[in-house]
Amino acid sequence: MTQIAKLFRIDADNHELMEAQLAAFSRQVPLLYFILSVNSLALASTHFGLAPAYLTVAFPAVLVSACAIRCLIWLRRRDRAVQRDAAARTLRSTVVLGGILGFAFLAWALSLFPYGDAPRHGHILFFVGITVVSCIFCLMHVRPAALILTGTVIAPFVIFLLASGETVKIAIGLNLFLVTVAMIYILIICSGQFAAMVNGQIETRRLSNENFRLANIDSLTDLPNRRQFFHRLTDLAAQAKISRHTFVVGVLDLDGFKAVNDLYGHGVGDRVLKETGQRLLALSDQRQFIARLGGDEFGIIVDAELDHDAVLAVGAKVCSAFDAPFAVAGILAKIGGSVGFALAPDAGTTAEQLYERADYALYHAKARHRGQPVIFSREHEVEIRKLSTIEHTLRRIDLDAELSVHYQPIVDVDATRLVGFEALARWHSPELGPVAPDVFISVAERTELIGTITQVLLRKALAAAASWPDNLCLSFNLSMRDLVSEVTILQIVSIIEGSSIDPRRIIIEVTETALMQDYEQVQASLRILRTMGLKVALDDFGAGQSSLSYVHQLSLDKIKIDRGFIRNIAEQENSRNIVKTVIDLCRNLKFDCVVEGVETAEQVEIIRRLGCATMQGYFFAKPMAQHDVAGFIASFDVPDREQAAVA
Repeated sequence: MTQIAKLFRIDADNHELMEAQLAAFSRQVPLLYFILSVNSLALASTHFGLAPAYLTVAFPAVLVSACAIRCLIWLRRRDRAVQRDAAARTLRSTVVLGGILGFAFLAWALSLFPYGDAPRHGHILFFVGITVVSCIFCLMHVRPAALILTGTVIAPFVIFLLASGETVKIAIGLNLFLVTVAMIYILIICSGQFAAMVNGQIETRRLSNENFRLANIDSLTDLPNRRQFFHRLTDLAAQAKISRHTFVVGVLDLDGFKAVNDLYGHGVGDRVLKETGQRLLALSDQRQFIARLGGDEFGIIVDAELDHDAVLAVGAKVCSAFDAPFAVAGILAKIGGSVGFALAPDAGTTAEQLYERADYALYHAKARHRGQPVIFSREHEVEIRKLSTIEHTLRRIDLDAELSVHYQPIVDVDATRLVGFEALARWHSPELGPVAPDVFISVAERTELIGTITQVLLRKALAAAASWPDNLCLSFNLSMRDLVSEVTILQIVSIIEGSSIDPRRIIIEVTETALMQDYEQVQASLRILRTMGLKVALDDFGAGQSSLSYVHQLSLDKIKIDRGFIRNIAEQENSRNIVKTVIDLCRNLKFDCVVEGVETAEQVEIIRRLGCATMQGYFFAKPMAQHDVAGFIASFDVPDREQAAVA
């Protein structure tokens, strides 16, 4: 009984199926009412003059008019979107009206029976049979309506024929009954296949939408992903070309996230990224489009015309999302955010240009204005062109001929002893003149050139150190790109093994920035170098954000205190306290400690009193060319502590 009842029920929970049923039925409506009207007019005409006028004119006129009205209603409704509840009501009303109209046509046809002869009786039988069969086919997509119509017409009509007592009519009734059963069977199968087809389309559409979502949504944060960001950016850039449409592109990068990820694990890092997405969404409005571009980088598009002050206000709001620490798994993690903006179309007319300029503004923010917004400017444009020129020049020069190494001494002032030299890269280009090391090294780090440059400089430094006394060490800096490249590390090992220098005289200096890029790979690289006998120094200690975590995890031999704490050490007690803390830390962990950036005799005395005797800076000597090193070693003496700073 449940299955039978289901055949007569409209599936109101399946909106898509109801929409498909309405759409299919609306296409069949004109044909349905055309068949009813034509058959009715034909039957009325064969009985005209025999039956009363109300049966041959008035009643069929009412029925045909009803068909015409219903047809017009369906034609007007055909292209309209229908809500779920309205669709269910419409289909249910179709079922009810189908039964009513069917019974009305049957009652009219049977009322004509007493007025006709045998041929006209045959016409009535034909009218009922062909009309029901036609209606079943027209209503096939709305199974309950077809079944109700069949039941209200065929059942009474078959009973009428069987009750007539005439053999022919009984045979026709049985024949009609069996044909109707077959038609109902076909109806059930076809309507089931139609529902299965619609449900299959629904599932296909769902899978397609899910695939689209997965292709365009970041699975961790549920924000739009890089693909959707650049799709949106490309569309807006195209509009900007045509109509000077103005909008803003931003790139946000988290400050200190890598340290948290390395220290507490990827699970904590993922939860921080997820909460970051939530915080950014909470601060945004309808004009802002926020996406996760990958790692700890997020993209921002503001589809509005904003002046510089308004853009900076948006940036300040974004950066304020990181004011509160992240409370994750019982851990309080303090992370910042820096953001770079590019204004379209002034900063660029393509998605690639706008992203690159926003990314450069971000790079500038992280280097000089960490935790603040920076807008790409004409000064940045000039700087990009300058860096591009440097990059192109670096790619085509003879690196071995143009690059050189200068050496700055490292001194033990208590023992009046020269400890060694730090190797510092220099480039004097015939075309560009002297190029600052931080500039061309930074350019090289963003390309594949840094590995080659490192090898050239290391060979020169090792060749120079071979002529020094055996008690002097060589400190050599490795960049982030060197440390994360297995190929470069193996090449460095080969160069050292091929030199005549005892590896125990070599100190590899690394910065926190390098460590934060890929901690596990950096650790593996340093492990290889330490196995050879090299020592490892953490350079610029205190300039990063998570120094203690790396001191705790890495096997270090030396810490070099950043020059930023030394500059005002004579005037600021804070600086003295920080330096004293780091010196004590090194002593407790049995690390060597070197203070960089020493420029005055007063600074030397303060640092000595704080407990550190190994220093480096202009007070002792500026970085010198290789040909000056031998003379410096021969005449070395710690400057008189009363003398003025070396200029």
